[in-house]
Amino acid sequence: MALVEEIVAVQEELAAWRRDIHAHPEFGFEEARTADFVASKLEQFGVTVHRGMGKTGVVGVLRVGNETASIGLRADMDALPIVEQNDFAHRSANEGCMHACGHDGHMAMLLGAARYLSRTRNFRGQVNFIFQPAEEGIGGARAMIDDGLFHDFPCDRLFGMHNAPGMPVGQFGATAGTVTAAGAFFDIEIAGTGAHGAFPHESVDPVMIAAELALSLQTVVSRNVRPTDTAVVSVTQVRSGDAYNVIPASARLSGTVRTLSIKVMELIERRLMELAQGIARAHGGVASVDFRTVFHPVVNDAEAASVAADVCDELVGEANVHRDLPAGTGSEDFSFMLEEVPGCYLLLGNGNTSRPVHNPSYDFNDDALAYGASFFASVVECELPTD
Repeated sequence: MALVEEIVAVQEELAAWRRDIHAHPEFGFEEARTADFVASKLEQFGVTVHRGMGKTGVVGVLRVGNETASIGLRADMDALPIVEQNDFAHRSANEGCMHACGHDGHMAMLLGAARYLSRTRNFRGQVNFIFQPAEEGIGGARAMIDDGLFHDFPCDRLFGMHNAPGMPVGQFGATAGTVTAAGAFFDIEIAGTGAHGAFPHESVDPVMIAAELALSLQTVVSRNVRPTDTAVVSVTQVRSGDAYNVIPASARLSGTVRTLSIKVMELIERRLMELAQGIARAHGGVASVDFRTVFHPVVNDAEAASVAADVCDELVGEANVHRDLPAGTGSEDFSFMLEEVPGCYLLLGNGNTSRPVHNPSYDFNDDALAYGASFFASVVECELPTD
């Protein structure tokens, strides 16, 4: 029961890579510098590099022997449109763009595993190191798949990982079945009639329609979804008007929906549209809805989850491995890859004091790097044995 010694020995170097990536974040499908950094490291390790998969994605290939068995390991690359509030030396140098979800750490861990495996070569078969762009709701996984990811780089099993604030460093979660939610984004455009703020009777007020609709949308879950089903509807943006004394002609509500099944997502989509159009019409306005399901639920293959949990057990002991975590309402487009290839999406402890992801004060915990890299390396040696 121990981490991979060779990886632990270079943890400070992994941290330096991670901090360099953190200081230079890039949005989805714009990860040019990030892709250069990743490709350069892989080439230094002697890994064959393929660029441009899914626009800015990178795939590294390492083969030992003539066996056809193959394993895919995936890390995400993109950052978020957040103004970082940290003041440490490696804070974002790109104002308004921040690695607030730990993708910097995910990349550093996978690079650490790639270096170890390229040096030890203690496996037989092919490892595909998949560095995916644009995970944050803009279609990076699908873009790589559409570009032939699994046609060009077949994988028998696929493993990905995400850090988990609140879970102690040194713990893993590897659960069979559904582990994250489907996710959708919506925009509701409300068209009314503008007027002077002193003469509201001459208007069809889109602000009032938007306010009533924002409240009514909270009944979609409480009065339409079974209490035993998990669902979340959140209005996250309300936009309208530019002046104190003008009733505007239009308003927009935007937000997100999370469910653990596509069937429930379809129910919410229908009810959201009915409410938006009905409430707007009742006030004399018109509403149009753009509803986009951008994530499917992540569903772990039972056998792959068992393999992953057993590998974690060897690294940190069974007491530090969670095999039955409840599904969360976060979303992850690794789901689309797992619809193509059986695999497991794990959680990795980021520490009890970690800020939550998507928070302007978040930072990946460098103490977790050796744990994640050790898992990636060890699952390859387990799945592609030399004998």
